[in-house]
Amino acid sequence: MSLFSHGLRRHGRDLLRLGPSGVNLVGVWGGGVSFRNYTTHRSLKGVFKLGLAGVTVGALVGTGYSIHRLNQPRGHIINEETAIPILEELPKIAPSREVRFPEDRSGLKLTLFQYQTCPFCCKVRAFLDYYGISYDVVEVDPVLRQSIKWSPYKKVPILVADLPQGYQPLNDSSMIISALSTYIKDRKDLRETVKCYPHITYVDEDGSKKSEIMNKYFLVLGENKISREINEERQWRKWVDEVFVHVLSPNVYRTREEAFEAFNWFSEVGEWEKNFPSWERNLIIFVGASAMYLIGKKLQKKYSLKRDVRESFYDECNFWMKSIKAKGTKFMGGERPNLADLAVYGVLCSIEGCQAFKDIVKHTKIAEWYYPMKEAVNGHEGAQFV
Repeated sequence: MSLFSHGLRRHGRDLLRLGPSGVNLVGVWGGGVSFRNYTTHRSLKGVFKLGLAGVTVGALVGTGYSIHRLNQPRGHIINEETAIPILEELPKIAPSREVRFPEDRSGLKLTLFQYQTCPFCCKVRAFLDYYGISYDVVEVDPVLRQSIKWSPYKKVPILVADLPQGYQPLNDSSMIISALSTYIKDRKDLRETVKCYPHITYVDEDGSKKSEIMNKYFLVLGENKISREINEERQWRKWVDEVFVHVLSPNVYRTREEAFEAFNWFSEVGEWEKNFPSWERNLIIFVGASAMYLIGKKLQKKYSLKRDVRESFYDECNFWMKSIKAKGTKFMGGERPNLADLAVYGVLCSIEGCQAFKDIVKHTKIAEWYYPMKEAVNGHEGAQFV
C-alpha cells in the first residue's frame, strides 16, 4: 500500500557533510562496481559520482563541513542544517503489534511507524529482523494519518528510539539504517549519531521549497574504516533508492486487475480489517488501486521504462544478479548479507504477493538470491553481530 503513499515520492540527491574532528562519514566513492541502468541504457556514473576527487582520508576528519552536489546545482539553501529534535513526550499510541527477539542484545527500545507494504518500511523491517532487534509497530492510517500528527516529518517510515534523554525520531529509511548500523558497529550514543544526519531546507530550481537529509548513506565511525566494500555497498544502496524502487509501481499497477489484486493483498498482510474501519479499508482499496493504476503510467514515462514495464523490471533484477555472480559470492556482501542485500530484499518483499513478483521469479534468477535472503532475515542471522 505504501507504493500508493510513496508513488510520487522523489528521492533527493545525497549531500556529504565532512564531520567534526574524529568522525568519519564512511562511504566515500572509490573504485569498485560500474553501474549501468539497463532500463534506460544510460550510464549511472552521473548519478553516483560525488565529485570528491583529490579529497584525502585526512580531510574526512578535518573540521568544518562541505556540501557537495551529485548532479545539477540546487537553488538557494534556506538553512544549512537542522538536527532532528528529541521529544520530551510522545503521544500514547497503542502498538499494532510487538516484534520481540529473545536474542536481542541491542539495548534499544524502538517503535516503527509504518505502512506494512511500503518498500521503504520493508527495508527497515528487513534490517531490524536480520539483526534480531526488537521493535513495536504502529500501523499508520494511510488516509487520516492520525498516529503521526505529532511529527513534522510526514513520510513513513519513522522510527522512534526511547532514550534516556527523551524520544528520538529517526526519519528516512536509508538514514535509519545508516544510524543503526553505526550504533551496531561502534556502540556510539544514538543521539549523537543522529546529529550527523541533519535536515537541510532549500529552494529548488523550479522555486519549490524542499528538504533533504544529509549523509543518509554514510556510516559514522570513530576511526578510519573506509574500504572498497563499504564504498560499493553505499553505491548499491543508492541504486536501490534511485533506480530499482522506481520500477516497482509501474509493474505492480500494470493493469487495473493487477492494481486491485495488489491492494487486496496489501489489505491482507497489513491487517487493514483489524486496524482500520471497514469503510476506510474499502475506500483505500478502491481509490488507491484506481489512482495508482493511472500514476503507474505516469511513472513509466517519467523513469523512461520500456513499453512492456516487465522487461524493465527483469533488466534491473538481471543487473543485480549478474553483479553478484561476477563477485562469485552468495550475496552482494559475500557469504553473508550486507546493507545493499537488505535494501534490495526489503524493497522486493513489499510486493511478494503481487503478480509482478511472481513474474520476476519465473523469468529471472532472482529467486536464487531472494529465498536465501529471506531465510537469513527470518532466521535473524545478523543477531550475532549486535
